[in-house]
Amino acid sequence: MKNILVIGSGGHANSCIDVLLSTKKFKILGVILKDKKTINKTQIKKTFLSANLKKLTKKCKNAHISIGMIKNYQPRLKAYNEAKKLGYKFPIIISSESYVSNSSKLAEGIIVMHGSIINTNVIIKENSIINTRALIEHDVKIGRNCHISTGAIINGGSKIGDNTFIGSGAIVSNNIIIGKNCLISAGSFIKRNLSNNTIYKYEKK
Repeated sequence: MKNILVIGSGGHANSCIDVLLSTKKFKILGVILKDKKTINKTQIKKTFLSANLKKLTKKCKNAHISIGMIKNYQPRLKAYNEAKKLGYKFPIIISSESYVSNSSKLAEGIIVMHGSIINTNVIIKENSIINTRALIEHDVKIGRNCHISTGAIINGGSKIGDNTFIGSGAIVSNNIIIGKNCLISAGSFIKRNLSNNTIYKYEKK
């Protein structure tokens, strides 16, 4: 088992820890907290302040960014870049209860959470989240630092730009291009291309 540090706390971190433990490939050395007031509700015994991140490279070379992203992608991206500069490596984390096609390519720092399906010829770039029960269909390309949220469906041939959030239960139709830094609200149905920095709000009809 490889030692790993979890960077971030809160609900998303708790879910990441559960996925990490399910793989039986990692021993969680501890959780990196922003400050002493941050409450870690997991059963992990050790916590460290972010100021200790550089010192901890002597004990552990692996890290996972467990900071979720919805409205603001910057904190997650910043944490990843800072840890990378310190020399940390970011293993691909795949839940034992998910499916990833052997023909798909996943970059470092990705987490594939419980019940998710990643089908054939998918490409997902660094530091992205494929959350619980998300479905990524054939030939999809997902950029860096993206969050495909719970139950979202990305249909075949679609492309998602860097730093984009796809909300819970959202559906992206076939061969759709979504730009960088976009925010797609929960329950949306996307059937047209969206340019960079688009905020798409679901409107109930």
